[in-house]
Amino acid sequence: MTTPAGLPTAVQRALAAIDEQDNDAFVAAFAPDGFVDDWGRQFRGPDRIRSWSENELIGKRATFSDTRVSTPGNPLTIVTQVGGDGFNGPSHFTFEVRDDLIASMTITA
Repeated sequence: MTTPAGLPTAVQRALAAIDEQDNDAFVAAFAPDGFVDDWGRQFRGPDRIRSWSENELIGKRATFSDTRVSTPGNPLTIVTQVGGDGFNGPSHFTFEVRDDLIASMTITA
């Protein structure tokens, strides 16, 4: 995946972790109280984010392609084509960053 320019460092780290299939690095990109909101299902804190990723993202060998920023700023939204052994299709990922860590990542259509 080619990472779009101008992304916050925390988001760059999370996307690189997905690209490298590194769940530890993915979880480390989040604040201790950070969360993933996957179509309304929330997973808060490192243990729940790790479990979610093992079952829904990195554990499903997810790939992102054709990634672009659709809404710059904080929160920032990217649009990407998700591939892998789980969900496949276009998705929006909205990231809120706080203190160089991801406070939230919300996934929608």
